[in-house]
Amino acid sequence: MNGITVRLHWTDQPYKWHVNDGQEVFAVLDGRVEMHYRDNGDELRAVLETGDVFYASVGTEHVAHPIGQARILVVEAEGSL
Repeated sequence: MNGITVRLHWTDQPYKWHVNDGQEVFAVLDGRVEMHYRDNGDELRAVLETGDVFYASVGTEHVAHPIGQARILVVEAEGSL
């Protein structure tokens, strides 16, 4: 998978707002995550449960806030946050 990274994260702290220059797949393997994202200037939120996937297209501004502890699989372009 040239140029693609797959990382497993354990976290209990919010990430930082960011915009990827490539696509991102964010899968909750265990726990719950509140995903904040912006669409046309509006901040929206979705609660992701174990087994849920969030897809961020190029240019989607977003930040994940774990609800307690969460294990997350992130697939994205190499060098992304």
